[in-house]
This record gives sequence, structure tokens and C-alpha cells, in this order.
Amino acid sequence: MIGVRMVQKVSSTRGFAKVAPHVIPALDRTVHRLTRGKVLLSAQMLPGVILTSTGARSGLPRRTPLACMPEEDGRSWLLVGSNFGRPGHPAWTHNLLAHPDASISWQGRDIPVAARLLTGEERAAAWRSAVAFWPPYVAYQERVTREIRLFRLTATP
Repeated sequence: MIGVRMVQKVSSTRGFAKVAPHVIPALDRTVHRLTRGKVLLSAQMLPGVILTSTGARSGLPRRTPLACMPEEDGRSWLLVGSNFGRPGHPAWTHNLLAHPDASISWQGRDIPVAARLLTGEERAAAWRSAVAFWPPYVAYQERVTREIRLFRLTATP
């Protein structure tokens, strides 16, 4: 428990926000590739997926390792566009807005999903769940003027 609290405290800092976006995704992609989709380093602390979306401008596949919050139904996941509390929405959120059909690598399985941006009360309820799940999201939101985007990914047949 102390380890988790320490990681939460460190991940809430501005220094972490400057370094993490350059280090964590690269490590995650490498380890995920080397283990043939079985291991995601950041998922040792938080559940994680590799999101494969279509580039909003390029139309090319984009693979992004992300923390996620699996939902109880086992067929949906919340993604938080926190960008580590940095200004600007992360690129993957623009991709999902332009092309909501995507896929995730989840626990070694590739799953086609449909993404939906959450708004209103649905977003508010999801945000409460997200900050209960990972309290540093509060610090991330306090550092930025934009509303952090939340998406629900739902498995498609």
C-alpha cells in the first residue's frame, strides 16, 4: 500500500509530467512488443491497454500504451485523456473523436472496440470513479484549464 501511495504522490508532480510522457510510453511499447503482447510495464501499477486507433489526420494506425479503468461488465474500459496533467489533449483523443472504431490489446488479447466521448452526468459519474481509482487525476485536472476528456471503450462483436 505504501508503494502505491508513493507512486501516486510522485505521479502527481510537475516533474513527472515533464519526463513520463517521453519515457513510459516508449518502455511500454518495447516491453509489449518483446513479450508478444503479454506484458505492459505500466500495468504493474495500473491496468493498461495498447490502444490502436486511426490517426485523425494521417489515417495511419497509431499504437498508444494507456492506463485504463476496466468496468465491471468486462466488456468496457474507461480511458482518461489526462496527458499527465500537461496542457493540450493527447493525440489519441483526437484520433478517437475522428475515428471511434479502434482496438485494444488487453491482457494479451486484441479486442475491437467502439469509443465514445463521455459528457454531462455520464462523464461526471465516470470522473468520480476515475479519481477514486487513481487520485493523481485530481492534480492533473487542477494543473490544466481544459476539461480532461474521458472515453468509454466498448467491445464490439
